[in-house]
Amino acid sequence: MWHFSTEPILFTMRPTLQNLEESKIREVANVGMGRSDVLAFWFGESDEVTPDFIRQAAIDSLQKGETFYSHNLGLPELRDAVSIYMSALHGPVGVDRLAITSGGVNALMLAMQALIDAGDEVVAVTPVWPNLTAQPLIMGAKLRTVALKPVLSGLRSGNWVLDMDALLAAITPTTKLLILNAPNNPTGWTISRAEQEVLLHHCRKTGTWILADEVYERLYYAPSTNGCAPSFLDISEPEDRLVIVHSFSKSFLMTGWRLGWLVMPPSLTHYMGKLIEFNTSCASVFTQRAGVVALQRTDEVTPRVVAHLKACRNTLVPLLQAVPGVQVASADGGMYAFFRLEGFNDSLGTAKHLVTEAGLGLAPGNAFAPEAEGWLRWCFASKDLSRLSQGVDRLKTWLKV
Repeated sequence: MWHFSTEPILFTMRPTLQNLEESKIREVANVGMGRSDVLAFWFGESDEVTPDFIRQAAIDSLQKGETFYSHNLGLPELRDAVSIYMSALHGPVGVDRLAITSGGVNALMLAMQALIDAGDEVVAVTPVWPNLTAQPLIMGAKLRTVALKPVLSGLRSGNWVLDMDALLAAITPTTKLLILNAPNNPTGWTISRAEQEVLLHHCRKTGTWILADEVYERLYYAPSTNGCAPSFLDISEPEDRLVIVHSFSKSFLMTGWRLGWLVMPPSLTHYMGKLIEFNTSCASVFTQRAGVVALQRTDEVTPRVVAHLKACRNTLVPLLQAVPGVQVASADGGMYAFFRLEGFNDSLGTAKHLVTEAGLGLAPGNAFAPEAEGWLRWCFASKDLSRLSQGVDRLKTWLKV
C-alpha cells in the first residue's frame, strides 16, 4: 500500500527572485482595478486605441494565414522600415544594426543578457521605471544608482537635474554597463546633447557599455531640428559600445502589441539573434506587419500624438501648480507629471488612499527609486482633456483645498 505525505512540498527559489520587489504601480492599480468610478492615470499608456489602419494591417496578415515563425531578427520588411525611419531622424542606421523584439521590455532584457554577467557592476540613473533596475538584479549584477536631483526652489522648482560629477565618479573601468532613460520615466528629465557627449567620451575611456532607453524620444516638446529628444545615435559611431532600445508603444499608440527594436553595433547583431531564439524565437508576424505600416505612415500618427500630449501636459501641469502644497514642473519630454505633495511623505500609502477615497489612480514615487519618496506620477496621456481637470478636482477635494 502506498503512503503519501501530506506535508507541503518546499521549492528552492533563487534568492534574487525571492528578494525582487513587486511593482508598487501594480500594487496601487490592483486596489482600484474593476472600479468604474476611478479615474486611472497609473500606467504609462494612452487611453486612445491604436489607429485603425495599423490594426487593419494585422487583420490582413492574419487573414492571409501569416501565423508562422519569422526570422529571429525580424521580418526583412520591418527591419528595412525601421532603418529608413531611424536614418531620417539620426543619420544612417543600417539594417545590420537592428533586431526586432517582442516589446521594449523584451528589448531591454535581451540587452541585459547580452552585455552583463553575474557579478558585473552596473550603474543606473534613477528615479527610473523599475524594470530597468530589476533586470540587472535578475542577471545577478551588482547595481549602483546615481540619483537625479529635484530642484526645490526658484524658477525651475519641480524639475529634476543630473549631477554629472557624481555620475562620472560612479563610472569606472570596472563598470560594465551604464543604464540611462531619457526622456525619463517618471521625472520627464531629458539629457542634453552636451551631457551625452561628456558621458560617451567618458564611457569610451572606461570601456563601459551604454544602454540607452530612448522609447520616449518622439514625445518631446522643446524645439528640435529632427522632432525628437537628443539621442546618443546623433553623436556615436556604429561600433561604439552603445545599445539603444525603442518601442512602438508610446509614439504609435501600440502598448498592447508588444513590439520594439534594438539598435546595436553590427558585430553584436548576430549574437542578439541567437538570444532572441532562446527567449521568444521571434515577434509575431501579424504584429510586425502592423509595425511596418505604422512606420510607413508615421506622419499620420506620431505628430498628432505628440501635439495632443503637449496639450495634455499644458492642461494638467498649470492646474496642479495652482493646488496649494503641490510642487510640479512642466517637463520637456515624456508623458508624465511628476509632483510632490507637501506633508505626504508616504507615496505608496498616499496613492492607495487616493484610489479608495478620491477615485484617483496615480503611481507612487517610491516605485521608481527611494529618492522619489513623497512624489507621485500622473500619466497625462488622456484622449479626453476633461478627465485631467476632473482628476485635479478630485485631488483638491481630497486635500480639502
